[in-house]
Amino acid sequence: MLKVGITGGIGVGKTVVCRMFELLGAPVYDADTRAKWVMHHDPVLKQELTAAFGPEAYDATGVLNRPFISGIVFNNPERLAQLNGLVHPRVRLDFEKWAAAHAAAPYLIKEAALMYESESWRQMDEMIAVYAPLEVRLKRLQQRDPHRTEADIKAIISKQLTEEEKMARANHIIYNDEQHLLIPQVLALHQQFCSRKA
Repeated sequence: MLKVGITGGIGVGKTVVCRMFELLGAPVYDADTRAKWVMHHDPVLKQELTAAFGPEAYDATGVLNRPFISGIVFNNPERLAQLNGLVHPRVRLDFEKWAAAHAAAPYLIKEAALMYESESWRQMDEMIAVYAPLEVRLKRLQQRDPHRTEADIKAIISKQLTEEEKMARANHIIYNDEQHLLIPQVLALHQQFCSRKA
């Protein structure tokens, strides 16, 4: 079964593209959503996070204290690397279990913003980068998250690999730039992936 990774910076429209693949029958693994689940439910990771960040990492009911963790890591690259070093391996394991459960599909999709940063691209057979220019991304994000300022959004973007690097490393590029139609691009890749298996 072919494993296809989808990545791209915040606001490029990865979720919309993944929804289209899902409608075509492809199983889709949302790494960001699953990472949140794993941080709440994986006993090994919970122990590791508590050891690394202290007892305040989880509240009395066992729920992750996201504001507390975010406050520590957002402007501290070393602590962010420490967090990612604990979370990403557990998410990779979770993905492998999920992929095994979907082995009958011709191909599956893993969506992750930090596909290259987390090294999870190594689990993939093909990589897709979704692209949109910065001005389009800013407009979308300001509509989607009106509480975020342009400076907030640019700060998030600055912590991710550049779009140029993601595009250079990908096997395929989907342009979600309001100039190209999305559906024909997704359909072409769907047909290509269905026609072969890894």
